[in-house]
Amino acid sequence: MSQIRALIPLLITAGILIGGNGLQGTFISLRALQEGFSPSMIGMIGTGYNIGFAIGCIYVTRIIRSIGHIRAFSALAAIASAASICMVLFIDPTSWFLMRLVQGLCFAGLFAVVESWLNARVTNDTRARTLSVYRFVDLGAVTLAQYMIPAVGLDGFQLFAIISMALTLSLVPISFADRSSPEAPAHVRFDVRTLWRVSPLATIGCVVVGLTNSSFRSLGPIYADGIGMSVTSIATFMSVGIFAGVVLQYPLGHYSDKLDRRQIILVATLGSLAASLFIALFADSSPWLNYAGIFLFGAFAMPLYSLCSAHANDHAAPGQHALVSAGTLFFWSLGAVIGPLFASFMIDLFGPHALFYYTAVVLTCFLAYTLQRMTVREGVPTTERRMGFRNLLRTSTFFSKLAGAPPAEPSQDKTDRT
Repeated sequence: MSQIRALIPLLITAGILIGGNGLQGTFISLRALQEGFSPSMIGMIGTGYNIGFAIGCIYVTRIIRSIGHIRAFSALAAIASAASICMVLFIDPTSWFLMRLVQGLCFAGLFAVVESWLNARVTNDTRARTLSVYRFVDLGAVTLAQYMIPAVGLDGFQLFAIISMALTLSLVPISFADRSSPEAPAHVRFDVRTLWRVSPLATIGCVVVGLTNSSFRSLGPIYADGIGMSVTSIATFMSVGIFAGVVLQYPLGHYSDKLDRRQIILVATLGSLAASLFIALFADSSPWLNYAGIFLFGAFAMPLYSLCSAHANDHAAPGQHALVSAGTLFFWSLGAVIGPLFASFMIDLFGPHALFYYTAVVLTCFLAYTLQRMTVREGVPTTERRMGFRNLLRTSTFFSKLAGAPPAEPSQDKTDRT
């Protein structure tokens, strides 16, 4: 807990920043619908954000190394705030694509600063739990921010101004924090192969989270509007899906610190897949069935990035956390570039439920890949590994662990790379 207390100013900064960004993602989709943009055009605007994000990941370590964590954060937050105001001045798809590209570039740097700072201040024994607290702040802020939309309304410039204010105010807590920011990263060239060598599973996992979660965040409002929900119901649908990530964020993080993280990643993937299939096959246009389905989806899907990030950072060398954080964000952004664009075309062709058929297909592929990686791990006998996995999946055992029973000590060496 002492580690968490030392990071409170950083977590407050993250909450304000992420809340503004999360509000912007939903608001832009709905405002674009109101302005007459097609789903594929809205998907393209979302892709602009993610292209910028990918570019930002490549250069962020260079920026942090040149001017330090706090100055890099201040400059990027100011640019992102200005881009938000520009969007209300020029309401057309091309301008919004360009402004979202600029914002994506900035937010890649902002998130890399926050996450590398967090990872540099924790140990492997507490990493996933600390990242779970960070994700709790993330999801809580985004959930609360969604209700600004029905409260303020889609028309006019007010929400654009609120978003800009949030991005600017995120500078305050981190500016008043102590001077314990981590050292600038070593002079290393951004190399995506580094993350692949550290953990292929984390690399693919980050891509999958980009393909699925980003499609939900960008196109969830389009799905909800397509099945006939009101603006308030759309905000509730998005809030339920995002806030649900809080429910299992810390428990999954806690047990991934105690067990093989890949087993917990597998459980989260299975839960996300089941929820996607439930929404696609059974929810139809019922608000309550959709709320239930998206709650389950968020509960299992939202922790996946933290689990994969923790798995990769377990093996990061001192001074390498900024590079690994940038690498995980880069691979996430690759998935996020493709996901919303492809899913939006599926919605155009097959209707709103195509969004969750798409996520189900992607998660099925990741489930198969995770199982394959677990069978090729070096240094652990196959029988022992399968017994550990079987014990984890026994319902009574697993849920007794989530209820607070002390977990068994893992038998495998947590330093094995995957």
